[in-house]
Amino acid sequence: MSNKDILTIAGKEYGSRLLVGSGKYRDLDETRAATDAAQAEIITVAIRRVNIGQDPNAPSLLDVLPLSEYTILPNTAGCYRAKDAVYTLQMARELLGGHKLVKLEVLGDDKTLFPNMPETLAAAETLVRDGFDVMVYCSDDPIQARMLEEIGCVAVMPLASLIGSGMGILNPWNLSLIIEQAKVPVIVDAGVGTASDAAIAMELGCDGVLMNSAIALSYDPVRMAGAMRLAVQAGREAFLAGRMPKRFAASPSSPMAGRLQ
Repeated sequence: MSNKDILTIAGKEYGSRLLVGSGKYRDLDETRAATDAAQAEIITVAIRRVNIGQDPNAPSLLDVLPLSEYTILPNTAGCYRAKDAVYTLQMARELLGGHKLVKLEVLGDDKTLFPNMPETLAAAETLVRDGFDVMVYCSDDPIQARMLEEIGCVAVMPLASLIGSGMGILNPWNLSLIIEQAKVPVIVDAGVGTASDAAIAMELGCDGVLMNSAIALSYDPVRMAGAMRLAVQAGREAFLAGRMPKRFAASPSSPMAGRLQ
């Protein structure tokens, strides 16, 4: 990928368009190895599940993914109400010394893990007023995505399919509508299962892809992380290059006109 093709979120530049999660690995060593293979710079952390200082007597994720090397993105996984999400991110800000960049997700139920959009919108308004830079997990609804951008969120993160499902992008048309209208980065979040899913997201014009389960639950997480890195890069390059138009008739690679007799 060209060094000039930079992802900018909340005024900060990133060379990688692959964002990764930090959960579901066998141990912290595997977490670090997979993160390195992905060459990710932004790492999401579920504040309610992962220790980043809440328990000083337990191993901390920051021991293997230090703030000096990575942008830690606290998220509100496991929150079902706006007020719980706001409280969780306020706690994260204290733990991380005033850190402003966060990922908001407010879930509707524990079966689908689909976003509760009314609660998400309410939490986003509160967090933006409180000075947070909010990246937000949302439905693949272009109207809801636009509302979140108008509130002041710095990135919208529509799902490709259900969290942890690995089903890939189920509605590319909705994603395309969100991408077409957005003035902030669009990061696909949830549902990616393998490298081709990540490449398709980038070919559609998404600015990045966030994933956890697709890497951590594979048979070889470190190798899969490397595959995802290459897929994101290839999809981005294909998008920038511009694909050929689709045709309903064949067009020979070696034209007949002007051929030698």
